Amino acid sequence: MKNKSFLAFDIGATSGRSILGTLDNGRLQMKELTRFPNQMLLIGNHFHWNIYSLFENLKAGLVAAKKEGVEISSIGIDTWGVDFALIASDGSILGAPYAYRDPHTYGAPEKFFNIVPREKVYNLTGIQVMNFNSLYQLFALKQNGSSLLEATSEILFMPDALSYLLTGNKVVEYTIASTSQILNPRTKQFESQLLEAAGVSPSILGEIVMPGHLIGTLTDVLAEESELGKVPVIAVAGHDTASAIAAIPAENERFAYLSSGTWSLMGIEVKDAIINDETFALNFTNEGGIEGTTRFLKNITGMWLLEQCLKEWKKEGITYAYEKLVLMAESGTPFQSLIDPDHASFANPTCMITAIKNYCEETGQTAPTSHTEFVRCIFESLSLKYKSVLGMLVNLAPFSIDKLHVIGGGSKNPLLNQWTANAIGIPVIAGPSEATAIGNIMIQAKAAGCVDSLQEMRQIICDSIQLDEFLPQNNEEWAKAYQKFLEIIKNKIAN
Repeated sequence: MKNKSFLAFDIGATSGRSILGTLDNGRLQMKELTRFPNQMLLIGNHFHWNIYSLFENLKAGLVAAKKEGVEISSIGIDTWGVDFALIASDGSILGAPYAYRDPHTYGAPEKFFNIVPREKVYNLTGIQVMNFNSLYQLFALKQNGSSLLEATSEILFMPDALSYLLTGNKVVEYTIASTSQILNPRTKQFESQLLEAAGVSPSILGEIVMPGHLIGTLTDVLAEESELGKVPVIAVAGHDTASAIAAIPAENERFAYLSSGTWSLMGIEVKDAIINDETFALNFTNEGGIEGTTRFLKNITGMWLLEQCLKEWKKEGITYAYEKLVLMAESGTPFQSLIDPDHASFANPTCMITAIKNYCEETGQTAPTSHTEFVRCIFESLSLKYKSVLGMLVNLAPFSIDKLHVIGGGSKNPLLNQWTANAIGIPVIAGPSEATAIGNIMIQAKAAGCVDSLQEMRQIICDSIQLDEFLPQNNEEWAKAYQKFLEIIKNKIAN
């Protein structure tokens, strides 16, 4: 089969990129073409996304792809979850889409639970409750008497809305829809009763399509303007995490994954959703994956802790290269200070350094003072938190878990990966760091007939990138540290 090239748009909540992926004799090559900011707009008292700026950057990516001088087989878009655009009956976009950080949804879930109990909402959707989920955004718009919602004929989640701007065709892709807390993961259809309870017509949600679906081709205007011609646009796994999980180079089903960045998402890939009293109590979520799979996972606070410390040190005129941080952490005193990364005091403190100090002092520990001690505290605490969540997954998984695959930016941190292996007691496989873009491209390749299955996709990825393996060490030392970690969390809850 001749070489085939695909264009991926990977857009996060702070920035986006266009990436050219070429499949050549069973190996994948990638090249970043453009990079652009994605900034929330503060309009009045509300935060919105500038969807038209994103569209302009998509067009710039099309032009950049043309300059590469290769035939583009297809285009795919992935973005963050839950947010959506409101579409009028004439097809126009109504206003600027709300951003999930907008405060208009504060308290909305609790009000909704007066209509439909929390337990029922979870049983129907399997999604952990977060105030910015699409269900509560729509409920808040209805409660606030939004005139735009009154004029809405349908909604499109962000990757679907951007694909609509490229093609003029509207679809609702499964994985991005699964983040809404409106989709039932068992039936893979929307729960009309939830929208009706919110006072919103179920007709605003269209028919669901699965990853690999052909949305359409570039509009005549874009085909001519970019000089690319009528290139097909494919509905990839529109949720960025779903695309990332599709890129895990796993040999079989017996693995857990850790998507490591500002947030850490740890979970397993299963055929059927896992929804019961225990998963409700533990706040696990069930989101859609490719080939009808379910991403059963838990959100963990990740590098947010370190990022906030770095911001505060930067104010003092001190900055660190990533490699320096790793060396600093390695040189500190082991297990001097441990914290629960998910404690509420670390969600958005005025000063992260003070919040960590206070937590340690309140739990009878020696608080970190030097930058080295703070970095070590964060890395060790994350490793031990991963052990805690993995233990829950081991008890809930329908199969044994033999390995942990770490993807995303955190896969490039060898010290954290080694400490994670030490803590969890099973091998850690690190890579790829560009999992989301790779998954986007490989789903397009599957739609083009270049590969036949998810497992074949993963084998190509495994053959195309360097993976690093970390085996557990110092088991007894880390086992003792984990017991200390559990006691600290217990004491903090008690107090």
